[in-house]
Amino acid sequence: MFATGIECSYPTLEGGRWRMDQMAACGHYRHWRTDLQLVRDLGLRYLRYGPPLHLIHRGPSQYDWAFLDEVAAEMQRLGIVPIMDLCHFGLPDWLQNFQNPEVPQALADYARAFAQRYPWVQFYTPVNEMYVCAKLSALEGLWNEQCRDERAFVTAVRHLAKANVLMMQAIAGERPDAVFVNSESGEFYQPCCPDPEIRRIAAFENERRFLPLDLLYARPVQDDTRAYLLQHGMPVEEYAWFMQQDVRRRAILGVDYYEWNEKLIDSTGHAQALGELFGWYAVAGQYYERYRRPMMHTETNRMDARDGPRWLWRQWHNVQLIRQAGVPVVGFTWYSLTDQVDWDIALREPLGNVNPVGLFDLNRDLRVVGLAYQHLVRLFGADLSEAPPIEAVLDEASKVAPQKMRRLHA
Repeated sequence: MFATGIECSYPTLEGGRWRMDQMAACGHYRHWRTDLQLVRDLGLRYLRYGPPLHLIHRGPSQYDWAFLDEVAAEMQRLGIVPIMDLCHFGLPDWLQNFQNPEVPQALADYARAFAQRYPWVQFYTPVNEMYVCAKLSALEGLWNEQCRDERAFVTAVRHLAKANVLMMQAIAGERPDAVFVNSESGEFYQPCCPDPEIRRIAAFENERRFLPLDLLYARPVQDDTRAYLLQHGMPVEEYAWFMQQDVRRRAILGVDYYEWNEKLIDSTGHAQALGELFGWYAVAGQYYERYRRPMMHTETNRMDARDGPRWLWRQWHNVQLIRQAGVPVVGFTWYSLTDQVDWDIALREPLGNVNPVGLFDLNRDLRVVGLAYQHLVRLFGADLSEAPPIEAVLDEASKVAPQKMRRLHA
């Protein structure tokens, strides 16, 4: 699945006083018809698309589908296959933030209503980048609840993971053949030196990065990680509930990768951006070994537009290499279709900085990386036409995964 995406983040800031809505900042609400046509002009069919949750989900059992009805009809007319991204870094005002225990059930209700409204949609990302959302909202104090403590982080992880599980179950209840692309940020922490404390911090962060996916996929965590969860507010019975769920069978693991995803734990114990040290091949390989799910490269881009084509090809060669190693990778994504706004400062202020990361700029003019991606798709699309269908890949993964996971647990 060669794909792109519409940048759709909408976290709140300053205690919820205002919202950073990227669909508004990037002009999608005004240019959505053009944007959908641009997807097809590039020769793409698959589109990661995040309907604006904060505008649609108006209250308990209250939905405003007007905007999305038009978008969905145009997608069908153009033959676009959306991967619907139902919760992307933010919540409606009435749900406040990710510390609210009512969030999981409210999002499950929304997912069920969504699947009933659009029964033709098969691909879903119920909750985007759970780890990043919890970290920036509850540990680093940037978005939504803007907390900076371990208990708030664990609470956000619990609620995000539970929402994801319940949403997948709700959607599957309406459409049993739904496919879930669980997109997560591919992170890695490297200790700077052999100091035992620095190595301990790096080891902890390398376990923490997996927490939301461990809960989602019912993978038992290490004893010390479980103690961390219980110490910071996860009830024993809730952990047991996660371990009893099974939503993996129809799941594709999406691993996002940017130049800042690999980090160095420096001599003071703080994480610093390391750049591309090992690359998507190595980092995604760690996620595959842990979960043994079919994979998709679900996000990448480059802040330096001049280097965009080179970065694109580097990521694609990583995908080719890991496929040759036997890892079932079923998709690749340049994110996003257009340039984005204020991502160089993680959306923390409304400065209006245009980040030239898109296949098109905000005037909807094609960038060089857009031409490069169009060429890549033309070059390799036909070559991959004989790849097994998604259903066959999911079925095969379901046969081999349980045995592998038992070995890992042992």
